[in-house]
Amino acid sequence: MSAVLAAVAHHAAKTPTAPAVQGGGVTLDYATLVQQVETAAAQLRQAGLRVLGLLLDNSPAWAVIDLAAQRAGIVLLPLPSFFSPAQLRHALESSGADAVLCEDVVMGALLPWERKQTLTVAGRVLHLLSRRVAEAPALPVGTAKITYTSGTTGQPKGVCLAQAAMDAVAASLAGVSGARAGDRHLACLPLPTLLENIGGLYAPLLLGACSVLAPLAEVGLSGASGLDPRRLYAALREQRANSAILVPVQLQGLLAVLAAGVPPLTDMRYLAVGGAAVSPRLLQDAASLGLPVYQGYGLSECASVVAVNSAGANRIGAVGKPLPHVQLEFAADGEIRIGGAGFLGYLGGAAAGDGLWDSGDLGHLDADGFLHLTGRKKNMFITAFGRNVAPEWVEAELTRHCAIPQAAVFGEARPWNAAVIASAVSDSEIDAAIAAANAELPDYARVRRWLRAAAPFTPANGQATANGRPRRTAILDAYGARLDALYATTAKEVTA
Repeated sequence: MSAVLAAVAHHAAKTPTAPAVQGGGVTLDYATLVQQVETAAAQLRQAGLRVLGLLLDNSPAWAVIDLAAQRAGIVLLPLPSFFSPAQLRHALESSGADAVLCEDVVMGALLPWERKQTLTVAGRVLHLLSRRVAEAPALPVGTAKITYTSGTTGQPKGVCLAQAAMDAVAASLAGVSGARAGDRHLACLPLPTLLENIGGLYAPLLLGACSVLAPLAEVGLSGASGLDPRRLYAALREQRANSAILVPVQLQGLLAVLAAGVPPLTDMRYLAVGGAAVSPRLLQDAASLGLPVYQGYGLSECASVVAVNSAGANRIGAVGKPLPHVQLEFAADGEIRIGGAGFLGYLGGAAAGDGLWDSGDLGHLDADGFLHLTGRKKNMFITAFGRNVAPEWVEAELTRHCAIPQAAVFGEARPWNAAVIASAVSDSEIDAAIAAANAELPDYARVRRWLRAAAPFTPANGQATANGRPRRTAILDAYGARLDALYATTAKEVTA
């Protein structure tokens, strides 16, 4: 039995009426949670499933199914609602999922499901769509969950994780955060986001706390990039949240609301921020408003969090001290090598091995043991919503259209992506081409605004390699000020 399931059973015996999960008008205490998990696990076993996809809004039902899959020994495949239909289909097919549990009838059109039944879980009627998979892909031994990041290419990779690795991260977070039984954690990120799944569901359950799993609209989220910071503030206050996890753009919006003079969040003790680069200025602004914000760093391949700041050890500019279970080494070029709760392997790839994993991030530990990040080895950037985007992928979609012969896409730590485009056609033709490209991309990868380049990217001006690939640093040097102005102008429009 996993550590999380064992903890839930322990709390059900010791404090059976304590709330475990809440949301959407439903509250399950620990005793009821155990009962619902056992019932759902029996139904899933009866269906004879191997890999179960789960596409569901944040809710107690999501938590029940997650725990029931553990109890039944079924591999869970959490599906992000911000994935495009093509990405959802890819995730289901590449994982060999023989079923999906959902409320959305659209899922029925993605694959030729053979059977359909309904399950009632935590007050919600869910559709269980299943099929026979003739040649299921081999999974690494011990796989309990397959988590997909938003992807560094058009098709995201599936990361295979053991339950023990996720338990280890959850236990470390429970200790470092200073959380305790009776606390209330409000999930402000989608539960398919591994950070929220482990930090916002498993860690509270280990402690006997309550995880508030409200529908995402109630915390101000829609899609991959829609945000209403006033709703976020209202939810944190109304739920009397003691902890939450935010991505930087949520924190930025929350600070804007607090700066307007609303009552402070007096119940909040630990507000983690991560998923993308965090501006030190943003952290300083949070401190000046009395908000207990702590930056962290993690990767899906490391079962989420690797390092995080805490009340007793907080350093602005660092991503915190490594969690107790983590092992760190640094390659000669500064690349961070991580062990302690590693993944088992990628879907369709070789096993990850038992050694340290090369993260692709560059960094160092300071004299006091705080981890600092200094860059990424490759071009992939992470948006302010924590979505991974490879610019080459988006640029390929843009330059498929003759109106856009050259494009360079940027969006690191930004709420949306912008492009510098070298073209001789009219603005309206470029707009139409971008719209057509965006239609093929999930919303987190789309280009929202663009700038016209003063000249084509060429080896002569240093903005392209000899074979035509854009030199991003040179392009950013040339157009960075205009990009900053573009983001600033749009931010004013949004907040006006």
